[in-house]
Amino acid sequence: MTPRDILELMKQHEVQMVDFRIVDVPGRQHHVTVPAAEIDEEVLERGVAFDGSSVPGFRGIEESDMVMRPVLETAFLDPFTEVPTLAVTCNVYEPSGNRYERDPRYIAEKAEQYLKSTGIATTAYFGPELEFFIFDDVRFDSTQSGAFYAIDSEEAVWNTGTGVKNLGYHVKNKSGYFPVAPTDTQQDIRTEMVLELMKAGIRVERHHHEVATAGQAEINFRFGTLTRTADTVMTYKYIVRNVARRHGKTATFMPKPIFGDNGSGMHVHQSLFNGDEPLFYREGGYANLSEIALQYIAGILYHAPAILAFSNPSTNSYKRLVPGYEAPVNLVFSRGNRSAAIRVPVAVVSPKTARIEFRTPDCTANPYLAFAAMLMAGLDGIRRKLDPTELGFGPINKNIYELSAEEKAQIKSVPGSLGEVLDALEADHEFLLEGGVFTKDFIRNWIDFKRNNELAPLHLRPHPYEFSLYFDL
Repeated sequence: MTPRDILELMKQHEVQMVDFRIVDVPGRQHHVTVPAAEIDEEVLERGVAFDGSSVPGFRGIEESDMVMRPVLETAFLDPFTEVPTLAVTCNVYEPSGNRYERDPRYIAEKAEQYLKSTGIATTAYFGPELEFFIFDDVRFDSTQSGAFYAIDSEEAVWNTGTGVKNLGYHVKNKSGYFPVAPTDTQQDIRTEMVLELMKAGIRVERHHHEVATAGQAEINFRFGTLTRTADTVMTYKYIVRNVARRHGKTATFMPKPIFGDNGSGMHVHQSLFNGDEPLFYREGGYANLSEIALQYIAGILYHAPAILAFSNPSTNSYKRLVPGYEAPVNLVFSRGNRSAAIRVPVAVVSPKTARIEFRTPDCTANPYLAFAAMLMAGLDGIRRKLDPTELGFGPINKNIYELSAEEKAQIKSVPGSLGEVLDALEADHEFLLEGGVFTKDFIRNWIDFKRNNELAPLHLRPHPYEFSLYFDL
């Protein structure tokens, strides 16, 4: 798509505003809106200026001038604005014209460039499955004198006895996959989300209710190349949240907003191609996987503690990663086994659909960083010819949750906290520096940002449950 194509699109749809969007280091979108009358080919080529010091994780006030330059093929008509508005994702540049090293999208693009430079493959495909909750109400606060959170959903199991009039059909814990209406109250709102995603150019494959009570959902879209799939994740989140808001509801991608039921993950399907040749398939191999695929698996499992600093980068992530709630905490791979960190899909698989599914990640990840980290780990496994079996990563073809204590003791598990994975990243990040994909500055900045802005404030605050444990001690 060219600047002229964008101007023609704007004319065709009588666009009055153009919304330039970037993604900060943690993974939230920010935007600057420009009247259509101010948009010409030069603006679309050179971009618009913004203050980088106000963007989390970017830079200080003493060097704040930055430029966002639109990636034209990401443009779509925003369905939530009162006037016709074209939204477009941007790359971040220095005033000098150089790409900004801390721009997450640049890191994703560098990972794809590094893949080609290795000669191993030309393309990495990623297919994330995002899970989320749609609530009717959410309240939370944390002050000097108190802290609380409260969520509610009309279909939640805790509402079986509430209200003046109650029609029943509430979703029991772990029973949301996937009953029809009237138990599933969110068919229509998910369908509306799907239709808006499709209008934005995203190819959607299916939607359904997920396992948990209180409105857990999943909408699956078609896989794509690394950076463009990360773009899709950001658009997906934007559309899901705003369709929910349109209906007087709220959507959250928090991994574990509910105690006592399943959390929300982001299972990431991955494969490598060399031109049109799929590299992960070998008929007769374990689960019909090639040697390259097994080495890629080994790389991800070997570096998993460090990867989780990007793929599961919140304190809440580790409320989900506990045994008993279908959480993939076991660092093994297996054929068709959802209790393993890496599952190898075996249903309706052909050479071109052969892939691996890394089930541990969640949606608090910045997708540009998480996908790049996974690819770099997998490529490190291929480069070093790592063998997952020799490293003790399986395959395990049993339900791991039902193994004996002695058998479980032989299986490695993911770290149990954000602090642990940040320590792991600090100790193991050389594989991320290959090809200049990540930089030491970025990794240091990421670790410090998480420790100072998330871990430290949380450690200082009393937890409400501590009063139940200790108030009368």
